[in-house]
Amino acid sequence: MKKIYKRAIAFLFAVLFISFEIMQPMVAQAKVPYRTYTQNGYGELVETQTAYTPYTTITKIQSNIPGEDDFELSKPEDLKIDSKGNIYIADTGNSRIVVCDANGTLIRIIGEEQLESPTGLFIAESDDGQQLIYVADQEYEGKREGAVLVYNEAGELQQIYGKPDDILYGKNTRFQPQKLVVDKGGNMYISCKGNTNGVVQISPKDGGTFLGYFATNMASVTFTQVFLNLVLSEEQKAKRSITPSSVSNVAIDEKGLIYTISSSSDVADPVKKLNIAGGNLLVCDVYPSNGVAISVGQHGNIFVGTSNGYVFEYTSEGSLLFLFGAKDSGSEYRIGLFQSLSAVEVDQNDNLYVLDTTVSTIHIFRPTEFTTLVHDSLDYFEEGMYEESREPLEQVIQMNGLFDYANMAMGRALFNEEEYSDSLDFYRLAKDKDGYSDAFWEIRNIWLNNYVMHMIIIIVAVVVVVKILKKLDKKKGIFNPIRKLTAGLRQKMLFKQIFYGFKYMRHPFDGTYGVKREGMCSYLATVIVGVIGILIFIINKYFCGFLVKYVRDGRYNIPTDVIQIVVIMLFAAVVTYLICTINDGEARFKEILVGYVYSFMPYMVLQPFIYLAGMVITYNEIFVIDFANVIMFTWIVILIFLTIKELNNYSVKETFKVIGLTIFAAFVFILMAFVIYILFAQIVEFFISIGGEVVNRIGGQ
Repeated sequence: MKKIYKRAIAFLFAVLFISFEIMQPMVAQAKVPYRTYTQNGYGELVETQTAYTPYTTITKIQSNIPGEDDFELSKPEDLKIDSKGNIYIADTGNSRIVVCDANGTLIRIIGEEQLESPTGLFIAESDDGQQLIYVADQEYEGKREGAVLVYNEAGELQQIYGKPDDILYGKNTRFQPQKLVVDKGGNMYISCKGNTNGVVQISPKDGGTFLGYFATNMASVTFTQVFLNLVLSEEQKAKRSITPSSVSNVAIDEKGLIYTISSSSDVADPVKKLNIAGGNLLVCDVYPSNGVAISVGQHGNIFVGTSNGYVFEYTSEGSLLFLFGAKDSGSEYRIGLFQSLSAVEVDQNDNLYVLDTTVSTIHIFRPTEFTTLVHDSLDYFEEGMYEESREPLEQVIQMNGLFDYANMAMGRALFNEEEYSDSLDFYRLAKDKDGYSDAFWEIRNIWLNNYVMHMIIIIVAVVVVVKILKKLDKKKGIFNPIRKLTAGLRQKMLFKQIFYGFKYMRHPFDGTYGVKREGMCSYLATVIVGVIGILIFIINKYFCGFLVKYVRDGRYNIPTDVIQIVVIMLFAAVVTYLICTINDGEARFKEILVGYVYSFMPYMVLQPFIYLAGMVITYNEIFVIDFANVIMFTWIVILIFLTIKELNNYSVKETFKVIGLTIFAAFVFILMAFVIYILFAQIVEFFISIGGEVVNRIGGQ
């Protein structure tokens, strides 16, 4: 009985062990063949959780007629999904529109004997609730011009819109529609191949009325083009005319806003969200290159596909949520990678459909739990339900605390709930300085309202105490013991030299005279003053207020900073001394170095106050710091100029000449050092390669 019991226990453990081992590979198999990235608060791409997982592909359309074989698509260029979840595919190579369900089972074929080269389509609702299928055909009936054909849900041709017969369209401008959308009024917005005037807008009235061009891209002008325009003749300029790039694709959202994508790298803002006047409402920190597809989801999120196989997902405001995908250039075709992406579409369940033209395949992606939570928070945000958005945002942050969009959104939600202190923390995590400034302004305002009277009382008390102490000191000399203790220190030369910088910055003519004639020139004092200046620089760089900080939190390069400051100061003094020496200058190297260090006294005096101001200001008062910095650095430049002039007894003209030569000489020295470094690195690499070869030959023997 005991043996049977032991064997049963052993068998149970074996089953559990095997089950555990079997479960491990299942997790590994869930890995996708690409990485997913998001945008952090610094505007950089960082890796994050998988946003969409490849679910399945549609490589063949399954026939719904018994006895007929399944068939493949041929170079499909576009796809759309209707409210029922059916897929409409522009089967360009076969000159038709294929309609199938989400499983790839054929429903119907549209325009098989009427279409020539359908490259775009759109599904619209008619007034009676029926669907209308708009098809952009670039070569309708083999003609030089294309057309837009409209079909009903049964596939019956309802209307044809050809080239607009309007002088404003352009007599010699071809009409080759490639993509289109239709608003609720039936107005068509068409991107035409090679048309650089913008999106063509056509009304359905009177068989098609040309309303004008919409969302024209601005022509970009490079420095080279500006230079050529100055030197070329009028005839040569005409041959090099600058034209804007054409729009590659269009999309429309539920509110009727039009979205465009341009594939050309010459366009400054290739992704646009346009209002009724054609003004761009979208600003993105990360723009795609080679964009060919664009679609809008039910959360206001914008999907952009690029020809090299990447899918971008933005919020309605242009913040990059996710970037995933890659180009599949291998011989083995893998789900989730693309050889030539041409269309992106999203259904009511947030499933993503991506069309690959080269292999005529539709990839279907499902959102992960992480993405679903992000979308839930987007929905609440769009509706202004900030309190409700906190729950999904908390789950997102719990899954990835470095997902900066979630931190920013949480900060905004808390801000609208008037929880300003917590909002400030989340804005700081998200590196969102605008939100941080707003939250800090509210916190500061509350603090001032609570303690302004206390501050006034303290200031008045301090003023009264100071006046009382001054009167007591005048009558009874209560501070005489302190004066006696410091009198000896103030008479020491080193002490005078250290504090001489205050006089130097206020009276530079007398200051340079003291350095040159009165012994106010000491290496030890210069080092002490320089160390104080470096400490002020380090504190201000790494520990200043968040709104004025220009380095990342947690990153410290203090040794490098110290070395750079010392090297730059010594290098500037050496070069200036050499140039002054060959230009009859009277200053010694020691005097120039001391003068340069004293010239930075305005920084040492004003920067602590600027530092304190940076701890308590918001973006509304940032101009105060900017103005103070302008004054400070202007003061420093003037002191450097007067240092060179007075120490060398130069005229103003001679000083400008020496400064110019100094800058040129510094550039030459830096260039020489760079060349020497490159040569030295090559020599070292040469000897290393020889040593490696010798070791290999000896080892081979």
